[in-house]
Amino acid sequence: METIYVNEGMVYKSYYTLMFLAVGSLYPLLSVYLSNVIGLSPAEIGMIMSLGPVVMIVFQPIWGFQADKTGQPKMLLQLTMVMTAIMGIGYLLFDSYLILFLVAILVAVFQSALIPLSDSMALSYAGRSGTPYGSIRMYGSLGFALAVFFMGRLAETTIGLPVIVYAFSIFLLFGAAFLWFIPKSDVQKKADLSLKKAVVGLSNNKPFLLLLVITFCFFGPNLANNVYFSLFVEASGATYAGIGIVFLLAVISEIPFIRIASLVANKIGVMGCISLASGIALIRWIIYLNEPSLAVVYGTTILQGISIGLFIPTALQYVKEITPPTMVASAITIYSSIGNGLGNWFHTLVGGQIAERFSIYHVYTWFAIITALGLVTTIYLMRKPVESYVEQQAS
Repeated sequence: METIYVNEGMVYKSYYTLMFLAVGSLYPLLSVYLSNVIGLSPAEIGMIMSLGPVVMIVFQPIWGFQADKTGQPKMLLQLTMVMTAIMGIGYLLFDSYLILFLVAILVAVFQSALIPLSDSMALSYAGRSGTPYGSIRMYGSLGFALAVFFMGRLAETTIGLPVIVYAFSIFLLFGAAFLWFIPKSDVQKKADLSLKKAVVGLSNNKPFLLLLVITFCFFGPNLANNVYFSLFVEASGATYAGIGIVFLLAVISEIPFIRIASLVANKIGVMGCISLASGIALIRWIIYLNEPSLAVVYGTTILQGISIGLFIPTALQYVKEITPPTMVASAITIYSSIGNGLGNWFHTLVGGQIAERFSIYHVYTWFAIITALGLVTTIYLMRKPVESYVEQQAS
């Protein structure tokens, strides 16, 4: 029995590494690829990069509902990973703005299922085995960190920036194949659930709604930053390899904080941990809007690791605690659609317009304002403990 437990843990850790190798290969340098290889303007890049998130707003809840309804998250993940890999090749095949516009939509339709459904399965395994979710999720950060480091270096070779698209599709296909090793014990039972019932149930959950506001204000700017950070670092004087190093430092610093997030939450509370993460993110944006030197940018990358590392596992655990078991996948995908979808789209779109009319540094003024609003919301939610909300939901 012990051998099965160890193997299951390694399966999830390896799967997360592969999935985030794919994500980390493409997105940190995609805006640079669209600018330097395709020749798009900042506003066009902002539009294309914002399309994916807005499509996720619609499709993530649908994928989550289907996972709860059918009890087949693994099958849905395999399908969507393969389709995402295929659609992603479009970035290599076309150079027309309108066609790339369509490619971004198609990629987002299928990619929107990947992370929330993976998180739902991993949380189920973590709860059953007693393994901290953070100890699994940190391998995703490791994969992302390795990808941005090596892609930055490979982009400066004769292969060039197109390598990021090849790597994206290849790692996704490996991830889809690796899903066959996910044990059957983590496939959910079918839920007697309608889409209307799921939406109504979650819309009446006050802490869940407030968490959606918080993730919009926290994750939205952080994910939009992945689009503009490479341009920001390039403006500070970094090469492609330098951009990869900055992303490596930022992402790899997440790993220890993802690991200890549950311990921090036990000490200062779930909302205390989330407010700490938001406050640190706010400090980061304030530093960036003051046009720091490249040395300062390198030195402050750990702030991303602390804020993201504390926020990701704590917020997901909070979602699981305040929602019924039959709605967990739906709740996680709605939560993800607001942060990864609506927030990402909105702040990426606004960021593109700000960068076009002013400068890349003014984008971070906007991020600071929005993050401050999220911090205020978090402090408000701290006034009432999680347990009281759970009791209300059960009554």
